[in-house]
Amino acid sequence: MNRQEFNSYCSSLKATTHVVQWGNSDVWKVGGKVFALCGWNDGADAFTFKATDIAYEILQDAPGIRPAPYLASRGMKWLQVYEDRGMSDASLQEHISISYEMVVAKLTKKLRAELGI
Repeated sequence: MNRQEFNSYCSSLKATTHVVQWGNSDVWKVGGKVFALCGWNDGADAFTFKATDIAYEILQDAPGIRPAPYLASRGMKWLQVYEDRGMSDASLQEHISISYEMVVAKLTKKLRAELGI
């Protein structure tokens, strides 16, 4: 997956917003909360997402995947795919969707209703 494909996929999820921040990273949010970003890899594409507890434990040491810089060091369970061999595009999309759903689940009922999700 490249940055354009990442942005296209994230924009296809309902009620998302996009900003460029943190050193030219593409940051995707739902309800004002981050669910995925592309950046933070010395100029190369790296894809970061919130992970389930199980995915974090299993994937954090896999080739091409690491605990996300800055986020994981603060105790958050975020992973970063920083090399092509980390996971397939389909798997990455699945993890981004799960990240999105995890963030949506923590939004208030009122905000979810306002966003239509």
